[in-house]
Amino acid sequence: MSQTIAPRVRTLLLLLLAVTGALLAGSAPVSAHAALTASDPQQGSVVKEAPAQVSLTFSEGVAMSDGSVRVLDPKGKRVDTGKSSEQGTNTYSVKLHSGLPDGTFTVTYQVVSADSHPVSGAFTFSIGAPSTTSVSVSDQEAGGGVVGGLYGFARYLSYAGFILLVGGAAFVLACWQRGTGERSVQRLVVSGWLALTGATLAMLLLRGSYTGSGKVGDIFDLALLSDVLQTKTGAALVSRLLLLAAGALFIAVLFGAYEKREDDEEKGDLTFGLAIGGFVVAAGLAATWAMAEHASTGIQTGISMPVDVLHLLAVAVWLGGLSTLLVALYRAPSIEPAAVRRFSRIAFGSVAVLAATGIYQSWRQLGSWSAFTGTSYGQLLLVKIGLVVVLVGIAWISRRWTAQLSQAPTAKAVKTSADAPVKATAKASAKASAKISAKASAKASTKTSAATSEKSEQSEDEDRETEDEKESAATPAGSGGGKRATQLARQRAAVATAREKRRRDADPLRSGLRRSVLAEAGVAVVLLAVTTALTSTEPGRTVEDAEAATAASSQEATGALAVDIPFDTGGKDGKGLARVEIDPARVGGNDMHVYVQRPNGKAFDIPEVKVAFTLKAKDIGPLPVVPDRIATGHWTATGVQIPMAGNWAIAVTVRTSDIDQVTVDKNAQIG
Repeated sequence: MSQTIAPRVRTLLLLLLAVTGALLAGSAPVSAHAALTASDPQQGSVVKEAPAQVSLTFSEGVAMSDGSVRVLDPKGKRVDTGKSSEQGTNTYSVKLHSGLPDGTFTVTYQVVSADSHPVSGAFTFSIGAPSTTSVSVSDQEAGGGVVGGLYGFARYLSYAGFILLVGGAAFVLACWQRGTGERSVQRLVVSGWLALTGATLAMLLLRGSYTGSGKVGDIFDLALLSDVLQTKTGAALVSRLLLLAAGALFIAVLFGAYEKREDDEEKGDLTFGLAIGGFVVAAGLAATWAMAEHASTGIQTGISMPVDVLHLLAVAVWLGGLSTLLVALYRAPSIEPAAVRRFSRIAFGSVAVLAATGIYQSWRQLGSWSAFTGTSYGQLLLVKIGLVVVLVGIAWISRRWTAQLSQAPTAKAVKTSADAPVKATAKASAKASAKISAKASAKASTKTSAATSEKSEQSEDEDRETEDEKESAATPAGSGGGKRATQLARQRAAVATAREKRRRDADPLRSGLRRSVLAEAGVAVVLLAVTTALTSTEPGRTVEDAEAATAASSQEATGALAVDIPFDTGGKDGKGLARVEIDPARVGGNDMHVYVQRPNGKAFDIPEVKVAFTLKAKDIGPLPVVPDRIATGHWTATGVQIPMAGNWAIAVTVRTSDIDQVTVDKNAQIG
């Protein structure tokens, strides 16, 4: 363990950036947390007379402003009044001008879901008869592009800063109060505060463009910033900044006034006050996420928001404390085994809270077992669970090293944990005793070559210090003498640092603990990236509810059944959506249409599509159907026989290349 920590830090940083980029890029198409479940007129429908308004129904409440919904005629000219209104539960409408001509009209919308994520889309309907249209819909998803990438990185940085700030302060107060005087620990906690503050300011500036145009030039638009401040997310970000101001005062007291206190009773009172104040600030910071994102929407919000606060605090105490312990093991002159044992117990409690709150959140966000594998949210959640299991396994290994460290001989414990305080209080006497012991041990201790080598190195260092002191004393005063004295002081400091590092690295128990904690930190970096991507992914319950509402609305209006099934063949450009429409969705003969689309809604030109129907309750099927391709992304089959009513499993096999193929399925009531 004689290598410096710098290469490991660089490795972890590269891993962090790579995983973050991959997850943010992969989660962009599913970042919307509200889905369009119905519209009037319906998508693709042909109406005889021009409607007075266009209505949109979403799976959850959305924030909508004037211009959020636009209706364009075949030439691309706006025919709506621009003012939208709420018509009912999750239903919004925009008025149209009178006297509209026949032809195909395009409806575009861009709104913000209740959990702060932007949602956009488009569809068409026709008056009289379909016609050609000059309207071109952008392929870019809401919240994408450069601004979306910057906003996603700021979200990740805010979580990381919160963990370092809260976890580092908790580790010092609860486990290692002597750490308030360690520069490396101070820098870690202050870095967490700076990261969280900078990321919050960046998100506040980026928010208007992120949920709107997506243009870099709109980042500093004061009008957009004013609009953001009036939203739930804007209020949460401003509240976070105010709490961070209180956090700055907390840090100043913790690493300033606390260290200077010498009276034990006064120090105990200050510790209690810092613990109460720190908990209030930390819980308030966690609440700014709970009140603006997933926990604030859906079912049982009164329970989910406090649970989310506990979940975030448990993550911060565990992973932030782990980061602080890693810094202490590598950079601090010593750390007491008792401090490591205390953190081990606190980390165990944090993991227990994390597991309990995580189970509740998973149930609330998924809604069914099938969502684990059938939705992107469930798949990411499985990855997160796997990483937590790995992290707990490595933590168990760390506990073994901690137990061995605490059972080490007293002399060794004194050597590794009490050198720094002794040196600080009796530097002169320590030097003298070191010289005497070095001379005596040079004659009597010859048991192993390693011990002899270490002592000879110490003797050489001490002789070098003695020579430097003599040379410094013989150097005449003046400008040249002052420079020489400064140079000698630096050399002595470097020698002392190198000796202290050799002593730390020679302890196999400390080295083993450092390796296991470093491994924990590496897994924690990936876990944080997955968690950040998870908060940007549409919950499984929302996905399934939206699909059920869409299917019910479609079947109620036309007697047909429409089922949307996402797929990923695993190859390059292998993600998409298969939409299966069955008309009239009753026992007997049916017409079937299959539409294959890319994540952005464009038609997906693929080589082959197959469909099979299975009624598991009656042990019927699979009944294979091979539809005919009639256009890009469109297949059809007539006379599809459904022998009896029931909950049929519709399996769609999609092949996107010669070797990339996948079969996905979903249940639907037919008949």
